[in-house]
Amino acid sequence: MDLHLSLIIPVYNRPDEIDELLESFTKQDFDKKYEIVIIEDGSNESSEEVVLKYKKDLNISYYYKENSGPGDSRNYGMKRALGNYFIILDSDVILPNHYLKTIDTFLKDNYLDCFGGSDAAHDSFTDLQKAINYVMTSFLTTGGIRGNKIKIQKFEPRSFNMGISKEAFEATNGFSKIHPGEDPDLSQRIVNKGFKTGYLPNAYVYHKRRISWSKFYTQVKKFGLVRPILTKWHPTTAKITFWFPTFFVLFTILSLLTSAICLSFLCLIPLMTYLIVLFIHSVFLNRSVKVGFLSICAVFVQFFGYGLAFLKSTFYIRLLKKEPEQQFPKLFFK
Repeated sequence: MDLHLSLIIPVYNRPDEIDELLESFTKQDFDKKYEIVIIEDGSNESSEEVVLKYKKDLNISYYYKENSGPGDSRNYGMKRALGNYFIILDSDVILPNHYLKTIDTFLKDNYLDCFGGSDAAHDSFTDLQKAINYVMTSFLTTGGIRGNKIKIQKFEPRSFNMGISKEAFEATNGFSKIHPGEDPDLSQRIVNKGFKTGYLPNAYVYHKRRISWSKFYTQVKKFGLVRPILTKWHPTTAKITFWFPTFFVLFTILSLLTSAICLSFLCLIPLMTYLIVLFIHSVFLNRSVKVGFLSICAVFVQFFGYGLAFLKSTFYIRLLKKEPEQQFPKLFFK
């Protein structure tokens, strides 16, 4: 299949991020034609001037629309794109110079109608960004579900770095109105239509995540609320691993209570062992003791935010059988 790539990038009030992303496009080691479609999702801070700056060097289309969320904005861009294969990117990523070439080369020999790539931390990232990237991608925290898997098949792509054939998009009508969670939902619907999905090795992006502790907590909390909704929609995707953050929360509380009642630190040994292993692993990967300590903080924010929200959503959605849009309206765009 002769691929004609269209890069679909929604943006909301982040012109500086678009500048960095487009700058990374100018450094691509890729000589084939492709287009970039920027969708301004009702922003107050326009990216149009930034886009104009790169018009001479890059084939860019720019669209402004009323705010309707990232999923609908991606659909908007794909409907207007000229290519036959779409690559979805978040505005807060930076591309390594081999990114497009890696995708084009891989798909020629191992065609996938939908692929996902991983995310990585650039050396220029702050220590907090590196710590959050670590806990979001490490096998010790998430099991590598965001792209650190060796096996290619049955990977669940994420929309910060995701490819979709035009055929698969048209067959599924693209992303739904839920957010977050629109990407695993679409991935599953693509699989249900009989299309082939998988993980694309080495097609990683530097995921900047301009984020604070409070924003990170809000983000993972939403992830926790969404997961029971997705497993209700797609029962075959349910996994015991989705419960691990909740188990961690309960285990941490139980360990602290037992230690206090028994007046012994021995009850904390399993928890401390896990945290020490995580600390050493993060220090080794990031070459920073500070990032190692921040990673410990990040894993507590991640697991408590996700785990408690997952338990809450499970109670309302799975046990009380509440309708997701009525129970959690803020997770859905109109």
